[in-house]
Amino acid sequence: MADTVPWRPKAGEIPTDPGVYRWRDGNGRVLYVGKAKNLRARLSNYFAPLHTLHERTRRMVLTAQSVEWTTVGSEIEALQLEYTWIKEFDPPFNVKFRDDKSYPYMAITMADEAPRVMVTRNRKIKGAKYFGPYPKIWAVHDTIDLMIKVFPIRTCSESSYKRAMQTGKPCFPGQIGKCGGPCSQRVTIEEHRALVEEFVRFMGSYDRRVITQLRQRMAASADAMQYEQAARYRDQVEALEAVLEKSAVVLKDSVDLDLFGIAEDELAAAVQLFSVRGGRIRGVRGWVVDKELDISTGDLVEQIVQGVYTGSELPAGAGGEEPPREVVVPVLPDDADALQQWLSDRRGGRGTKLSTAQRGDRAGLARTASQNAQQALMLYKTKRSADYTTRAAALADIQEALGMTEAPLRMECYDISHLQGTNVVASMVVFEDGLPRKDQYRRYTIAETTDDTDSMYQVLTRRLARLDEDAAVPDVPDVTGDAVVEGSKPTKRFAYRPQLLVVDGGQPQVAAAKRALDEAGVGDIALVGIAKRLEELWLPDDDFPVILPRNSEALFLIQRLRDEAHRFAISHQRTRRKRDVKSQLSEIPGLGPNRVAALLKHFGSVARLRQATAEEVAEVPGVGPATAAAVVRKLTTVPVDTPESASAPTPASAPTPASEPTPASAPTPTSAPGAHDARTAPATGR
Repeated sequence: MADTVPWRPKAGEIPTDPGVYRWRDGNGRVLYVGKAKNLRARLSNYFAPLHTLHERTRRMVLTAQSVEWTTVGSEIEALQLEYTWIKEFDPPFNVKFRDDKSYPYMAITMADEAPRVMVTRNRKIKGAKYFGPYPKIWAVHDTIDLMIKVFPIRTCSESSYKRAMQTGKPCFPGQIGKCGGPCSQRVTIEEHRALVEEFVRFMGSYDRRVITQLRQRMAASADAMQYEQAARYRDQVEALEAVLEKSAVVLKDSVDLDLFGIAEDELAAAVQLFSVRGGRIRGVRGWVVDKELDISTGDLVEQIVQGVYTGSELPAGAGGEEPPREVVVPVLPDDADALQQWLSDRRGGRGTKLSTAQRGDRAGLARTASQNAQQALMLYKTKRSADYTTRAAALADIQEALGMTEAPLRMECYDISHLQGTNVVASMVVFEDGLPRKDQYRRYTIAETTDDTDSMYQVLTRRLARLDEDAAVPDVPDVTGDAVVEGSKPTKRFAYRPQLLVVDGGQPQVAAAKRALDEAGVGDIALVGIAKRLEELWLPDDDFPVILPRNSEALFLIQRLRDEAHRFAISHQRTRRKRDVKSQLSEIPGLGPNRVAALLKHFGSVARLRQATAEEVAEVPGVGPATAAAVVRKLTTVPVDTPESASAPTPASAPTPASEPTPASAPTPTSAPGAHDARTAPATGR
């Protein structure tokens, strides 16, 4: 492979000014649009030796036949021009947006002679003012019903309005008190317009001064013994209070902001947008971003923010609105100042602050948005593999990409997890016809190992030793230590031999698994490894990986299989660690099961308990100073995370008793302190 493409422009030809560049293929199609503060510095990164580039960046560079650029006067101009070109050319390597659903909105048709309030999912009504989106359609109807008690504006259809104005007879909603437009014959067009403006003003600000004014009028009417009028004011106050109560209060009344939560992996990102007005969450919106290139979170944030406040890259109703006074994002992009200025210009020069949530209520709301994004990303990936036709196509693509003779109807994936070299465990998850078979998941405990490749070899050796066992053997744990996950009643141990084994890792893990296959004399099962950083697939004895299209259903299926193995392995390890510390604490005189549970609940994690002083432990109800001192001594002298079998080493080839079964349907655990991927340097749990 050449060091770089032969048509590379000379470095001296590329200006050092800010600007926007376009990559084109041989047919002149724009493949990618980007911007740079320094065009020469940015483009030189693409012309680095090809083997050093990210795989998909290399694919884009090799597909292109030319690159062109346009210099501009400032970063703001570059930001605007970049977005204009992305809209115009729709480059395949730029970010793609997909909305997760169509949300209902409250709309006021301000362009009409007598504006009406309505529920709609159409964001293209000319001149309309929108509020929302709302999570459920009934939430919009409830809000409208409450609001028209205070601001009785028109709710009838256009045909009813025209008929009532022509005949002079009130429309039917007006006759039953559900429409307050001119068609009800109670107000003029001018008076109705004033009511509409008050309606819009309150919905836009949730200004409590309106309620204060109504309370004053209620008191004045009561003092004047106009009790019926006072009762009407009272009902209006209660209606507005109910509207405010339906909007969650999260910040001070003066706060207006949009907060973005983002969850991403190598292929996609889920975005949650919380719109806060008057300190209350006025709307929540979510969508999914397909990532063609390996871009940083800062660059992703920049493109998402531009998309939301310009609106053309998102589906109807998702954007194009005026930015609020503050926009909160997970990470500031490199050119945050330029993006902030762009947002201020979009707001008419009134100024918009771009920031991150560091502490307090904003940080709490940011965590909520991030959690919602994580769930949305998981749901998006699950939906992509749930459809039968999609799964069938994915399996066929995997067969073709890996050169298999048949589609992998049964796939098994293996993952190794450990805690700083101790508590080494492994998981085996099974997908049949593209769907998980949780009754056939397995967990492995590894007593002695030199590294993660040796662990993988041990696990595959133990699995392959059972490859041809009787399928009718009851599903019960035995002396081999390969724990059965579910099934209190007898079930088939394995339905049939797998067509594909997937190991979590690159060439070293694949080589270890291949050695186990060779020693077992198994040659009819395909083997592949998936490396997380670039999501490439490694076949045994191949020098170059197999690269599946980034948005292909095949890659999503394999990625989901790998992620499920991750989840199951770390769940097994957390269960072992929890049982280990409980067994050690129960050896301390005076500590029974209830007090052990109270200790763990008080400190929240084993790591915090190990770091606690005797005085802090003694603060737990029921734990005295002597017992607290014994707890500290026990946890500082005996390693909590030592594998159970460490006191009685077992030969590497001998199976080890596994921990008690844990339901495979247990919720996905959060990160475990200290746990990390066996192939990487120590980090927080995965």
